Amino acid sequence: MIVDLAITLAKVFFILAVTVGFFAPVLTWVERKQSAIMQDRIGANRADIMGFTALGLFHIIADAAKMFFKEDFIPDGANKVLHTLAPVIALVPALLTFAVIPFGGQYNLFGKEVNLVISDLDVGLLFVFAIASLATYGYVVAGWSSNNNWSLLGSMRTASQMVSYEVTLGLTIIGVLMVYGSMQLTQIGAAQENFWHWGFFLQPLGFFMFMTASIAENKRIPFDNPEAESELVAGYFTEYSGLKFGMFFMAEFIEIVTIAAIVTILFFGAWHIPFVTTATLLSIFDFLGTTGSNLVLMFIHVGVFFTKVLIFIFIQMTIRWSLPRFRYDQIMKLGWKILLPLALANIVVTGVVILALS
Repeated sequence: MIVDLAITLAKVFFILAVTVGFFAPVLTWVERKQSAIMQDRIGANRADIMGFTALGLFHIIADAAKMFFKEDFIPDGANKVLHTLAPVIALVPALLTFAVIPFGGQYNLFGKEVNLVISDLDVGLLFVFAIASLATYGYVVAGWSSNNNWSLLGSMRTASQMVSYEVTLGLTIIGVLMVYGSMQLTQIGAAQENFWHWGFFLQPLGFFMFMTASIAENKRIPFDNPEAESELVAGYFTEYSGLKFGMFFMAEFIEIVTIAAIVTILFFGAWHIPFVTTATLLSIFDFLGTTGSNLVLMFIHVGVFFTKVLIFIFIQMTIRWSLPRFRYDQIMKLGWKILLPLALANIVVTGVVILALS
């Protein structure tokens, strides 16, 4: 019992360290530096420690210090309780989704089977969508409670956009569920050990629709109408400052990691290396014994998984700095008139193919 609790706590600490401690702050630097490279600029390079700038990485520390000491401003007429709760409601679901996302397989360590997922739910994928959708309330409450017309308009756009794309997002992964016959993310990941069984090859249209709908759900360019600066100042978080402002940004960056992780699990072989099976890797390190070989295998799989996650984070950042913002009517048209019919057609075609091959 104590050992199981210790293992669970270790996995929770690891996920928090990776998402909150590493990805969230580093992505604020990547956001600036990658855009600077793409636009032939230098980018963040002013913050330094004893003359060393570390390619601008010290801006992460400077930003954190600034947000920590900045005034927590609440406008007159705002609902103080809801104004304070809104960023928490937006951030917590982004963190909770990682409870069911596996970052490795199952390993025999010291005579005990260790599964690299905090909670291996049978309905793991359903849990991700159910929890992630709760973040919508945070954005809507933020806009309404700020007593600001621009914030309210931004929250209304957020609600309509996220609800619209949640429908398509859910339908895009139905094909994956039909192919693998499970909603358990660990089983879906394990089923992709064979390179040609990766979800991308079995559901290529599903992958592109899922990526599009996911970016729209995260309100990133070209789907950033809820925060359109040229129209709504900053949208739903116009009246936020300090740590509350930082929580909204942290939620957005953590959702980028969540999207990359889900795409990796569903479509790109999870923690598996192309054309290299788990048995092959274990045989290579067999001289280390059962625990030793499994330990090496675990580090390799975790490294492979997060390498794939980094690739999809890079792709999302590239899209963000490559495309212009869509008009609001274009976003709604894409969701309801293009992606939704395609998602339904993909389900029908997948069912026909499965029936024909059975």
